[in-house]
Amino acid sequence: MMPAHETYDVIVIGAGVGGMTAAAVAAAQGLRVLVIEKTAFVGGTTAWSGGMVWIPANARMREAGLSDSVADAVQYLSSTVPEPANAGLRAAFLARGPEAIAYLEANTEVRLQPVKACPDCYPERLGATPGGRVLEPVGFDGTRLGGAFARLRPPLPEFTLFGGMMVDPRDVPHLRSVGKSLRSTLRAARLISRYALQRLRSPRGTSLYLGNALAAQLYASVLARQVEVLFSADVEDLSMQGDRVSGVVIRHGSRDRPIAARRGVVLATGGFSHDAVLRKRFFPAAAGFVSATSPSSTGDGLRLAAATGAALNADATSPAYWVPASLFRRADGSRGVFPHLVADRAKPGVIAVNTAGRRFVNEALSYHEFVLAMLRDSNGEPDRRFYLICDRRFLWAYGLGRIRPFTRSYRRYVASGELVEAPDIAGLAAKIGIKPRVLAATIASYNQGAKEGRDGEFGRGSTIYQRHLGDISRKPNPCVAPILRAPYFAMRIHPADLGTAVGMKVDPQARVLRADGTPIAGLYACGNDMGSIMNGNYPGPGITLGPALVFGYIAGRHLAEGSVTRETAAGVSASV
Repeated sequence: MMPAHETYDVIVIGAGVGGMTAAAVAAAQGLRVLVIEKTAFVGGTTAWSGGMVWIPANARMREAGLSDSVADAVQYLSSTVPEPANAGLRAAFLARGPEAIAYLEANTEVRLQPVKACPDCYPERLGATPGGRVLEPVGFDGTRLGGAFARLRPPLPEFTLFGGMMVDPRDVPHLRSVGKSLRSTLRAARLISRYALQRLRSPRGTSLYLGNALAAQLYASVLARQVEVLFSADVEDLSMQGDRVSGVVIRHGSRDRPIAARRGVVLATGGFSHDAVLRKRFFPAAAGFVSATSPSSTGDGLRLAAATGAALNADATSPAYWVPASLFRRADGSRGVFPHLVADRAKPGVIAVNTAGRRFVNEALSYHEFVLAMLRDSNGEPDRRFYLICDRRFLWAYGLGRIRPFTRSYRRYVASGELVEAPDIAGLAAKIGIKPRVLAATIASYNQGAKEGRDGEFGRGSTIYQRHLGDISRKPNPCVAPILRAPYFAMRIHPADLGTAVGMKVDPQARVLRADGTPIAGLYACGNDMGSIMNGNYPGPGITLGPALVFGYIAGRHLAEGSVTRETAAGVSASV
């Protein structure tokens, strides 16, 4: 189905969190908006994510009795993002972040709540907070989307139960306590019954949480404001009127069609995580080619902008945001990438080792810092091997990768090679190509302190962030326990990206800039198409979605505040 009009006020390319925020805001301000999405779904990588949004000094914190200020956030970022580059963008983000949240909650279907016990990644730094800067989406009923629910990108199957049931993070403790607590058992029974009823009407559960809920809220917002969404369409080029971006040329099916944009075009295509040429250009060789992002993130926005003379911000400390990931094959033959975010690495009774069989990192650090340690240890060597090592007790209690806790049989994981099993440490070492004496010495050294809850080598569990990711029931250290009970297991992990940090230079109004620092009229960017305001640093959970949402909001407001004369609009229409 082709677009209904020849001319729109705003055209947004990409239907992730940044793009849909820009579209919803522009439409709420009375503009006619078209969203062009290259896939058959909205949501992008957001729909697969935890949906966390990092917004310091937000109003929801105050309502929850948590203190914060922009001054504290500035102090925190001065040590975690010490580079002066993009200081103006960070200032705009901090100043307008609370405003963006307030606007979205007042004018769209977006609803967020503070995660009270989710600390910043470096809680020992001045200005850090123990919780509240991270907002998460309130659960969303997918049936509110009606038939459009089929257009919402499903969550990763590895993060659902029973073939499509999403779980509210607050219900995870109940599911882990089934059979141990009557209250938890009854709660789990209600959740499963609700899911069973939903499946009578839908191919998956309709109680949505995490990033899927955020994507659904934004999708509901654009639909309610008559934003047109064009699916499975590629933007071939940006149209120009003089030095102003005046629209796009799309390919939909076998046809090319020009569409005019009176106010401007927003690039929100998700970065270039799946473009081999750009990865090779910007990523270290040791990073390889594993990505936990949506396959549609192939650098479309960067290429379109480059043709207009846009400047690229390639000076980030890190070219991407990182996460360790394990690889596997699904039943349908597709390759799965499981991001080891928070579910296993920091739990007590697992360690990470390099190809030499030695620990190389505090396993409870942020996923970004964990992979930076992998890259340093690789010393530029591509495809260097790293493993998570645990015992039977750990695998049963916490799971590993996509293997869930309390899994009674893990034979298929062993048969596929995803999980390596051995009756003793020497046998495990031999199977993964590590010298047995070295791995045995590594585990013995770790166990010596772990029996008392200490990690003498890396100090695991020494901050509230690390303890937050551990198991609070484990005393005295929620992140440390010995590895003692055969059989023993290993799972290979790879450096993977959660999104690119190299992107287009923009100004505090989200306008794309030329090399001389002047804005390209009519062209905006947000999300991973925009260069990282954190310069590739990762100060807190949600620092990809937070700036994406805020600069999507800024772009939408700036486009609505602009003025176009009748003659200019006619000229734009004629030019395309």
